[in-house]
Amino acid sequence: MQERSSVGELAGRLRQELDRYSPGGKLPSSRALVERFRVSPVTVSRALAQLAAEGLVVTRPGAGAFRAEPRTQASPVGDTSWQEVALSADAAAELVPRSVDASGVLASLTAPPPGVIEFNGGYLHQSLQPERAMAAALSRASRRPGAWGRPPMEGLPELREWFARGIGGPGGAVTAAEVLITAGGQSALTTALRALAPPGAPVLVESPTYPGMLAIARAAGLRPIPVPVDPDGVRPSLLADAFRATGARVFVCQPLFQNPTGAMLAPERRAEVLRIAHEAGAFVIEDDFVRRLVHEDAGPLPRPLAADDPDGVVVHVSSLTKATSPSFRLSALAARGPVLERLRAIQVVDTFFVPRPLQEAALELVGSPAWPRHLRAISAELKSRRDTMTAALRLDLPELALPHIPSGGYHLWLRLPDGADEAALTSAALRAGVAITPGRPYFSAEPPAGHLRLSFAAAAGIGEITEGVRRLRAACDEVL
Repeated sequence: MQERSSVGELAGRLRQELDRYSPGGKLPSSRALVERFRVSPVTVSRALAQLAAEGLVVTRPGAGAFRAEPRTQASPVGDTSWQEVALSADAAAELVPRSVDASGVLASLTAPPPGVIEFNGGYLHQSLQPERAMAAALSRASRRPGAWGRPPMEGLPELREWFARGIGGPGGAVTAAEVLITAGGQSALTTALRALAPPGAPVLVESPTYPGMLAIARAAGLRPIPVPVDPDGVRPSLLADAFRATGARVFVCQPLFQNPTGAMLAPERRAEVLRIAHEAGAFVIEDDFVRRLVHEDAGPLPRPLAADDPDGVVVHVSSLTKATSPSFRLSALAARGPVLERLRAIQVVDTFFVPRPLQEAALELVGSPAWPRHLRAISAELKSRRDTMTAALRLDLPELALPHIPSGGYHLWLRLPDGADEAALTSAALRAGVAITPGRPYFSAEPPAGHLRLSFAAAAGIGEITEGVRRLRAACDEVL
């Protein structure tokens, strides 16, 4: 059972039993709860912490957990209606409203209820994360001289060099001086968009694309303009048309295993995309988010666009998070020319720097023998999971079109039959016990059809993937 499911179930059981104790009464000891419910001490501790956060119990170090006293007086209810005026007072002067819709991001971040299979997750299942290697790396890092001191603003030189080699290759196309260490890919994208486009400006984006990037753009007052993709990535002719029509100076793309389609930018299109952007006087933000989640059967990967860009057109984003853990939030921005100083300035203003212990831990992790072993293991496991989900979908849900099977990443992109209701199917799937992600948030304009994105990385294993597809079949029978 997943740890968080165990925590939720134990918290539910204890919540039901609280009436047995009078206010201030002591609950059984943690050891007694471990033995009674056959769970780990960590599960007991987290369950009690959840009840404490709900105000139902009080924990006292060394004494135990007690039922909380009833609240004698309700907190005064304030009137926050004034905020509607304050938040919209300048809307008339804004070219693009800066209201934030985080629903597309939350669809991949929110943990489903206990017992629900997670096809909506955006990270590796806990069993696939290199927890021991990360723990050992963090332990070694904490003992490094100066590990708790202030790091260089741009990041540790050794870590910048490691990212530079990964981005530019052995030829040194990217140097450590052109790399900034950032706090996760989302933070890096935010910095890049703020640096390259003023409020109200158009920004070209792939269609469909990552909802988190659309949310960043809109929150910054930018106007996302869609450029369609096909199985070979963004279509250069349409990209050139979009630059001419809008005057945009930024294009955001994912050339490798694009989210959500899984497409890879075709070799003949790579130089064409850079040429079109250069002629438009525009930057390309390259979000290389899953290069380390390649599948076992993928073959050699193309180099990042940044490795073939001597003119500074590309601002490259590379992250360790997807291949490690959602809490290992560490990434890099690579750029050359005057834009690098602007990126650096915005990062310093926003976050100062990435905590040094995390940077030191990253160095320890990627320099350990456990790192290549981990990458090989998830490469094989992701292929197995992809093949399992693909086979199950073809057998049980042939009416859902699967136009492209990626050789990297962690999800599949399915097209629904014409007229199908995404929202109704998503709700029916949750009732059937499987959480899925609707396609609508991935489009910056009206979508051409209904879609679903199904993740095979967040499930517990191939058995759960097969069962999740079976549950989705039941939901489709109800709705389609």
